[in-house]
Amino acid sequence: MEPVAVGLIGAGPWARMAHAPMLAESPHTRLAGVWARRPEAAAELGAPVFERVEELFEHCEAVAFCVPPAVQAEYAVRAARAGKALLLEKPLADSLDAAQRVADAVAESGVASQMVFTMRYTAATRAFLARCAEVEPFGGHAANISGALLGDHPFATPWRLERGALLDVGPHVIDVLDAALGPVTGVRAHGHPLRWIGLLLEHEGGAVSEASLSMAAGGDVPPSTIAVYGRTGNAVLPPRDGDDDHFARVAEEFAATVRKGGGHPLDAAHGLRIQRIIAEAEAQLAP
Repeated sequence: MEPVAVGLIGAGPWARMAHAPMLAESPHTRLAGVWARRPEAAAELGAPVFERVEELFEHCEAVAFCVPPAVQAEYAVRAARAGKALLLEKPLADSLDAAQRVADAVAESGVASQMVFTMRYTAATRAFLARCAEVEPFGGHAANISGALLGDHPFATPWRLERGALLDVGPHVIDVLDAALGPVTGVRAHGHPLRWIGLLLEHEGGAVSEASLSMAAGGDVPPSTIAVYGRTGNAVLPPRDGDDDHFARVAEEFAATVRKGGGHPLDAAHGLRIQRIIAEAEAQLAP
């Protein structure tokens, strides 16, 4: 397959840590250029820098996003209408209305889309989900706790500080529980959006799961956990293995989605469904 020429929007820490190396190093993609609010940061990513986003669109087949959710929503619509395939970060947008606009633009233009729910691309998660399918699951629980919003952590960015763990790590946790136990059909939420969030998720078929989320915990915290229990056994997702090159799988699957068609299970429509769950939970939380 000819490598897919991908333009990158954004040049912050996550672009440097993940997206730019992934797109440049994969044999299935080519980092065709970068557009960012700060051209000097874009220049550090080792690809052509474009002053206008329309110029970036002219030099690529697809666009990847490493920007805050509100910015992604705005430019994803523009990229889809320009006929570009989309490699989208989670959450899809900063609001349900904006997420709907992205999903609508993708559907109307017919472009390929794929979400970077990073946990779903690890070998451990895929083995975990295969095991979940075997145990006739009826319940599960998850905890994703960190201190990422404290001090000078690189992920203590304005949108995370404003919206908290539900909008940041919530999509990952909800997405995995949704895949493990069946589509989420209802959510009840309690807690404080910037301190501790508890979720009770109801799944199609009658399964129930619980999740605890926080990015404001001080000191050392245990690794994140997800476990599922069923009639014939259980499944536990082990802590993430740093040697698992899941980003290589993201790039390979995205290239196949663009070149071969047929869509991807983690597309913009799926991102919109997860956003609906988050929006419902967020509306229940105390300010």
